[in-house]
Amino acid sequence: MKTIVVTGYKPMEMGIFKHDDAKVEFVKETIRKRLISLIEEGLEWIILSGQMGVELWTAEVVLDLKNDYPIQLGVIPPFQNQQSKWPDQLKLVYEEITELADFYKPIYNKEYEGPYQFRAKDQFLIEHSDGCLLLYDEDTPGTPQYFLKLVKTFQEHHTYDILYITPSDLDETVEEIRMSHHDFWEQ
Repeated sequence: MKTIVVTGYKPMEMGIFKHDDAKVEFVKETIRKRLISLIEEGLEWIILSGQMGVELWTAEVVLDLKNDYPIQLGVIPPFQNQQSKWPDQLKLVYEEITELADFYKPIYNKEYEGPYQFRAKDQFLIEHSDGCLLLYDEDTPGTPQYFLKLVKTFQEHHTYDILYITPSDLDETVEEIRMSHHDFWEQ
């Protein structure tokens, strides 16, 4: 795979209500590990729409990985100013990411008009990638289910890989980080 879409839950769907919540670091580390292995297998581009949650965290991870790996970031939101109603802290993060991305262009060069813009964005991302990395739990479908349904329809006529980050992947990262602290072994 040369290009993948990364998406998943919004922060509220994961019980995360602040951008600096400690849980975010576990999610970002899980994403980082998965992306590094994909980059080492030839991944060149990571594209996303820049939504709050998994996508913004992924963008932050990718910008950090650019220091050590030849990876590029594309941010393709559904419409202009998607961040306009977000909390100020997230607006700043989004604006920094869009400035540092290798590619940035909204699908629609206008403000929000309706849900059709989200579907068009998902369809565009799928058609311009070889696969996706999806933070997803089948027991808690949430907003990623809409992207996943489009992917499965696309797969009926195209080769398209779906890679998952599951709750057990997140648990494994939490455990690895916990065990890496010296005081864990001193108990």
